[in-house]
Amino acid sequence: MYNLKAKMFNRKAAGPKSKPDKVISSLSLKEGQHVADIGVGGGYFSFRFAELVGESGKVYGIDTDRKFLEFLETNAKKQGYSNIVTVLAAGKGFPLSSNKLDLVFLRNVCHHIPDRVDYFRELATCLKPDGRVVIIDYSGKGSWSFHRMFGHYVDKETISSEMSEAGYKLSGEYDFLPEQSFQVFRLTD
Repeated sequence: MYNLKAKMFNRKAAGPKSKPDKVISSLSLKEGQHVADIGVGGGYFSFRFAELVGESGKVYGIDTDRKFLEFLETNAKKQGYSNIVTVLAAGKGFPLSSNKLDLVFLRNVCHHIPDRVDYFRELATCLKPDGRVVIIDYSGKGSWSFHRMFGHYVDKETISSEMSEAGYKLSGEYDFLPEQSFQVFRLTD
């Protein structure tokens, strides 16, 4: 069951509507960087990040569901990735510590996080001084939207407001995703 769900998540992430190459290109990742992929699902973006940051970099695949992490671990081993580390998010807070992250990536996950302001305040301690938080989430726009009907989204204004309250500033925004907002945040000075 989980394998099927993880594969479905990967297929959707890799699909043309998700524009994964454009998303990846927008992130400008470099060899040696450390990235946290929150809500890995099937791990599609974790694998893409692992390629870009190389052996000297690290990708932390974070999820609340152990089965998705097992799927990621199994496939990372099969594909020869030794720079992917899985992390179970077992509580309300951010599951990593220390200021070593260059990028924290959340795709279609922000709407699942309770107490987002507190969560992102805690996450700030894990970022390098020039680190970024990228949030891609469903916008809930349109006359009919599954995501809006079931509250499966956070609009970009709410995200910006909550991130500001948590100590971040908007440093970039992209509008090429048809159903999602794509925002980049950095810590305020």
